[in-house]
Amino acid sequence: MRTLLSTVIFSLVVFAAINAEANSNQHQLPLEAFGSLPAVSQVKLAPDGQHLAMLRNESGNTFIMSVNLQSMEPKILAVTDNQKFKINWYQWAKNDTLLISARFPTKRYRVEVTETRLLKVNIKGDSELEPAFKARTSGLSDDHASQFQDNVVSLLPEDDEHFLLAVDADIPNLPSVYKLSLKHTGRQKLQQAKEDIHDWHADRQGRVRLGVGLDDTRVFYVHKNLQTDEWETLWEYQIFDAPDINILGFDKDPNILYIRALHNNRYAVFKVDLSKDKAHKELVYADPDYDIEGRLLYSYKTGDVIGVTHGEADNGRIYWDKSYQDFQKALDKVLPNASNIIVSMSNNERQYVLLSFIDDQPGIYYVGDRDTRQLEALSSQYPLLDENNLSGKVKVQYQAQDGLSIEAYLTYPRHITEQQPLPAIILPHGGPMARDYGGFDWLTEFLANRGYLVLQPNFRGSSGYGFDFEQASVQGWGKEMQRDLQDAADWLVAQKLALPERICLVGASYGGYAALMGVATQGDTFKCAASINGVTDLTMILRESRRYTNNKVVKKQLGENTKQLRATSPLHLAENIKAPVLLLHGEADRVVPVKHSREMAEELQDLKKNVRYVELPKGNHYLEIEENRLTVLRELEGFLNSYL
Repeated sequence: MRTLLSTVIFSLVVFAAINAEANSNQHQLPLEAFGSLPAVSQVKLAPDGQHLAMLRNESGNTFIMSVNLQSMEPKILAVTDNQKFKINWYQWAKNDTLLISARFPTKRYRVEVTETRLLKVNIKGDSELEPAFKARTSGLSDDHASQFQDNVVSLLPEDDEHFLLAVDADIPNLPSVYKLSLKHTGRQKLQQAKEDIHDWHADRQGRVRLGVGLDDTRVFYVHKNLQTDEWETLWEYQIFDAPDINILGFDKDPNILYIRALHNNRYAVFKVDLSKDKAHKELVYADPDYDIEGRLLYSYKTGDVIGVTHGEADNGRIYWDKSYQDFQKALDKVLPNASNIIVSMSNNERQYVLLSFIDDQPGIYYVGDRDTRQLEALSSQYPLLDENNLSGKVKVQYQAQDGLSIEAYLTYPRHITEQQPLPAIILPHGGPMARDYGGFDWLTEFLANRGYLVLQPNFRGSSGYGFDFEQASVQGWGKEMQRDLQDAADWLVAQKLALPERICLVGASYGGYAALMGVATQGDTFKCAASINGVTDLTMILRESRRYTNNKVVKKQLGENTKQLRATSPLHLAENIKAPVLLLHGEADRVVPVKHSREMAEELQDLKKNVRYVELPKGNHYLEIEENRLTVLRELEGFLNSYL
């Protein structure tokens, strides 16, 4: 098996591995080592364990391919250049069929939006991609042209021919649930759309049991009582307010629902018995220091809930099932000093896919067989990179001006043998209700490889550190969140890690906003700023939100005080900027429209400021076109060389 598997898969990475060896002793690796899309990702086994599927990237193109693990015959099922459309995800629907979510930029009523479609493909024969949902466009009952068509509600494990999909074919923005065929175009409506219900959940038996509603800013949950067959309200609250409950999923017992809710101001996992007192939540797992932000883990064999993913846990998993705990210990013994993550298993749990990380290196995929006790290497995610040329992150803490402790990740250039003050980059994450973790990060490693110290602060407003900490981002842009970045720079200087006159801000999305706000309001600290797909005008976000269904949510999140929003928008503070600025933005960005950077560039140019603006052709918000990713690294390298 090893020889054949190597022939099939390693052909992708042989040349890269040779180059990695040639470059292992050099300080600076080529841009492609960091900026190329991951060689392999989303590796998954078919339910019967006879086939393997994966996303493979090569020369900027992404392929979905399958491999017959008996004959070792590979097959390309679909390909995209990541410009016309992007593959979000795929999943095995049955042993011979994949469902694929595709995302692409488009316009609706002259508004630039993102649309998704669900495709299906049979891995056998000459089957081609087909729409999984076909809208009816003839007669008096034409379907609404749904924007999002990839919300799979259930794969119906006891039904080999059908699955459930939620799509708003009847009423715009209010989905019904349909039973669709994997083999033909037939469909059956199982759940009619309900007022203000925007999402549906099915139990493990495939019955639609729970609806998630949003009425302006009121969040509410309804569930179908198995005894009365009636819909009942479970919880309701105002968005961004407590109790802030999220649905994780049903247990094999259809009356047991797992949720994410607050416990001692941290998000934890609870279960609720829907046949009894709905107000009683039984605590299942909590971390006293961090929120649980992950998803439930189910046994592939029994369907039982066996754990939860958790970014702060060893191997990223918390198992409360003893058989999985034992299996994890056995894997850790075979691959010691590594984070070993089981990412896929066959339904009999005898074959599996493992993603293994050593320190902060890119992950390596393995395919394992518990019967033969074989574990075969498949591919590294980034074959040009290894422990010889990566720096890795260290978790640190610093104090904000008001005494609040802020956690951050520090990356020190590997090739500098003696600790000394260095030119430094503060790299705030996007979101802002998100966070940075330890582990491999292609952008951070690139900057460190170029000789810069990099600090990634999880400033207030970040997720993962409790409800109050995260809610600081609500109407908090440009305030304490921004001052936390100033404090991060001051800490680096006080620790004699950074040169005080050579600290720059680099960020994407909200991070790009924070970078520009830094040079607009904290110019004595930050000597330059680079913004990638960054927000520049909060008043624009508020104004444009009138075109979308979440207008009331945006108003609550940002506030409606136009004067305050202008005072915390880089576009309206451009006159204060004295430092050099680099703006990079995707032409087809549907999260932060490109006009944010276009208008910022125009304003800075009119004011005769030092600004460079680069637009990324057909680029989206996530730098998923390889050439655009390389352009970003190339531009960052030149900009930082000039000004830092």
